[in-house]
Amino acid sequence: MLAGVALLLGVASSPALARKSDDAKPKKEVLYPNATRVEPKLDLTSEKDQKNLNEGLDAVNAGDKAKAEKVLQPIIDGSKSKYAQALALQGMASLHYNDGDIKGAIASLQRSLALGVMPNDTYFQLMYMLAQFQMADEQYQPALDTIAKWRAEGKKETADSYALEGNADYRLNKYPEAIAAINKAKSLTDKPQPTWDQILMASYSESGQNDKAAALAQSQLNTNPDDPNALNNAVAVLTQAQKYPQAIQMLESARAAGKLTKDTQYVNLAKLYLITGQDSSDPAPNATKAGQVLEDGISKGVVKTDADTYVLLGQSAELANNTGKAIDYYNKAEPTATDGEPALRSGRLLLSENKYSQARTLIQKGIDKGVKHKGTAYMLLAEAERGLKNKPGAIDAMKKAAQDPETAAKAKAWLQKSGAG
Repeated sequence: MLAGVALLLGVASSPALARKSDDAKPKKEVLYPNATRVEPKLDLTSEKDQKNLNEGLDAVNAGDKAKAEKVLQPIIDGSKSKYAQALALQGMASLHYNDGDIKGAIASLQRSLALGVMPNDTYFQLMYMLAQFQMADEQYQPALDTIAKWRAEGKKETADSYALEGNADYRLNKYPEAIAAINKAKSLTDKPQPTWDQILMASYSESGQNDKAAALAQSQLNTNPDDPNALNNAVAVLTQAQKYPQAIQMLESARAAGKLTKDTQYVNLAKLYLITGQDSSDPAPNATKAGQVLEDGISKGVVKTDADTYVLLGQSAELANNTGKAIDYYNKAEPTATDGEPALRSGRLLLSENKYSQARTLIQKGIDKGVKHKGTAYMLLAEAERGLKNKPGAIDAMKKAAQDPETAAKAKAWLQKSGAG
C-alpha cells in the first residue's frame, strides 16, 4: 500500500571544501570531540600544491567542471602530499555528484577516506556523506556498514544517522531493525521528519503490526489534517489492516470537508463500501452508498467517466439489487473497455431476466473482445441458446466450454446428459 511513498533520504549537498588558510581563522567547535581516531598531522607544505588546490576547489564551487578536472587531476596523480590528494578527490567527488554520477562520487570519496589524512571533522563528515551516497545508489548494506563505522569511530549519535539506518534496514526487509532505528531517531529530536513515520508505518505493516501502523497513521493525520498524503497513507494502512469502517469514516470526513480532490480517493471509498457490503448479510445498503460516492465524484468533475468507473458503478448497482441500473452502467462501459468483461456482465444479468436474445448478443460480443474466464462465458452462451430453443447452438457453446480446464467437467457432464457427449 505504501509502495508509492518516497522514502529515500535526501543526499547532502557538495561538501564544504577545506582550505589551509582556514588555520588563521578562529577555531570552530569540534564536531567529533570523542572520536577514537587519532587526528593525523597535515603534510601539505608545497605552496604550488596549495595554490593549485585552492584554484581547483574554487572551480568546483563555481561549477566549472573542465577547469576543476584540469587542475585537480594532476594533484591526485602526482602530489607528494596525501592531504592535497584527499582534498582533490573530495572535489572530484563533488563534480561526479553534480553530474549525477553517484558511483563515481562514491569511488572518489572512498579513495579520499582511504588516504587517512583528513582532520577528524572533515574525515567523519565525508564518511557520513559516503553513507548518504551509498543510500542514493541503493547500496543499502554498504550504507549500513559505513554508518556503523562512522558511529563507532566518531562516537556520535544523531537523529538523521538513525533515520538513514532505519531507511536502509527497511529497504533490506529488516523490519524490526528499521522500527528500532526510526524510533531511536525520533527520540533524539523534537522535529522528526515526516518521511521517518512513513518508514515506520511501512515497517509496522510489513511485519504484521497492523494496529501500530494504523495508530501511527491516525496520529499523523491528526497532526496534519490538511495533508492529502497523510490522509492517503492513513487510509492505505487502515485498509491493509482490514479496518474498513475506520477507513470509510476517515474518507467520509474528508469528503464532507471537501478534501477529496483525487479520482482515486472517491474510487477507494466506493471500493471500501463494496468490500464491507460483501462481508455483510445484506450488501445492498453499502453497495448503494458506493454508487452514491462515485456519482458524487462524477458530479464534481473529480471522478472520470471511463470504463472502469462504469464497471464499478455497475457492480454497486448489482449488489444493491438494481439489475436494470447495473445493465445500463455495464453497457456504458462496453464501448471503451479494453476487454469484453462489461459486455459479459451485462449479458449474465440479462439472462437472469430471461432476455435471451439480448443476452446472447452481449455474451458473444464479450467473448469476441476477450474475457478472463472463457469457459464460463461459453456456458452462459449455451444457457442463452437453450433459452432460445437453439439446441445445436447450445451444444456448440458447451463443447467450447469443455475445452477450458475450469469448466471442462461441468460442460462434459452436460453434453453427456444431453446425448451430445
